[in-house]
Amino acid sequence: MSATAALLAAAEGGIIGDGRTGANLALGAGALGLAIGWPALARAGHRISTGKARTIGTSAIAAGLAGTVLAVLHLATSSGGPGTGSGLVGAIAAVPLGLGAVFLGRRALARSRHADRSAG
Repeated sequence: MSATAALLAAAEGGIIGDGRTGANLALGAGALGLAIGWPALARAGHRISTGKARTIGTSAIAAGLAGTVLAVLHLATSSGGPGTGSGLVGAIAAVPLGLGAVFLGRRALARSRHADRSAG
């Protein structure tokens, strides 16, 4: 099974569980990205740990992108409307979570670069 086919199957909920599985995966990845992004953003302004802030910021971006891609795939492949158990509402909620994680990770990377320039 290729990576694209695996993502489509996960987004449709075809690997495990019902139609909400893809939306729950997307929500989890977006929430994880936000949980990683907040400390990265707080740490990025300090000169002592900018390398760690870069790593954590990149991880937040990756988790946010994964959540956003899963949510969009689920939205594109879900059948039924809101309230039918297809996970449509969860996927809609996962898109801003994932994009927020990408935003926080990007801000952390920008701050850590700025802190490196002012330290040197």
